Amino acid sequence: MRVLAAMSGGVDSAVAAARAVDAGHEVVGVHLALSAKPGTLRTGSRGCCTIEDSHDARRAADIMGIPFYVWDFAERFTEEVIETFVGEYAVGRTPNPCVTCNEKIKFEALLDKAMALGFDAVATGHYARLAQVDGAPELRRSADVGKDQSYVLASLTPDQLRHAMFPLGDSWKTEVRAEAEQRGLSVANKPDSYDICFIPDGDTKKFLEKKLGQRPGDLVDAETGAVLGQHTGVHGFTVGQRKGLGIEAPAPDGRPRYVLSLEPVSGTVKVGPVAELGVGVINADRPIWPSERALDGPTECVIQVRAHGGTVDAVAEAVGDQVTIQLREPLRGVAPGQVVVLYRPDTAGDLVLGSAKIASTS
Repeated sequence: MRVLAAMSGGVDSAVAAARAVDAGHEVVGVHLALSAKPGTLRTGSRGCCTIEDSHDARRAADIMGIPFYVWDFAERFTEEVIETFVGEYAVGRTPNPCVTCNEKIKFEALLDKAMALGFDAVATGHYARLAQVDGAPELRRSADVGKDQSYVLASLTPDQLRHAMFPLGDSWKTEVRAEAEQRGLSVANKPDSYDICFIPDGDTKKFLEKKLGQRPGDLVDAETGAVLGQHTGVHGFTVGQRKGLGIEAPAPDGRPRYVLSLEPVSGTVKVGPVAELGVGVINADRPIWPSERALDGPTECVIQVRAHGGTVDAVAEAVGDQVTIQLREPLRGVAPGQVVVLYRPDTAGDLVLGSAKIASTS
């Protein structure tokens, strides 16, 4: 096949591209320039997509002997990922920009351009397993569960997955680094990037305040209605947050308070004890079924609401564009705007049943 390898400049995408070459495919490497000011997107191991990263990707492509290009996706990344991220926080929701980036940039913008240029597939360094079963894709957790990225890929459509390749799905990270070393790739020991790539200093609150300004409101005790303090904007909080609330007086019981809910219209942030964080029901909308098979009635599954969070047993039922999930045990810190991913556990690596955007909880 003609394969376009998305090369971020890290070790995972470099080894994924090399494996595609070894498999006999005609491979072309491409680095996505996602910032108009790439020098601002990395601080140590935080961030990505800098000029340094593009140079690392180019050197890896040279070693493999494959053509290499840099494509400017900065404008679309700003519109689809950064502006969406800011807009979601402005209305009191908690988005995951990595999910949005994979959906809108790597497997919409990039894949569309690749198909238009005659490529058959896009290969990336994601840790997830992908197979075609009876013409339908099946997305599963990777062999290295600690590095599994099926959560951030679960919003991809069946057509997008039909043209995707994840060469690292059956590998462990330690194996990938060792292979990069054997291949002579200079990125073999390059630190992984983490956190939100366009906020390299990790200060999300400061970033959002710069974008949205200050929108003062009250910090309110959810049980008594008492005003406990002031804040500069609901965008500085997320459900389940404990630190940085700005409450000076301790609770009557001496226990910490957590953010329970956000009301962006009134500017109210409600706080309370940890016991009030427990969620038993999740209501979600805009479901995506990667394998083209929607749920057939109430379905036993496990769900995950964070990229690196744990799972909870549940029963999910889909009716049209709505999904109702009854949890077998309470889950804390579930916020509107997060993506919930449904898995079916099995010995082959948990199968992704679908994903949806959390609308409300109870």
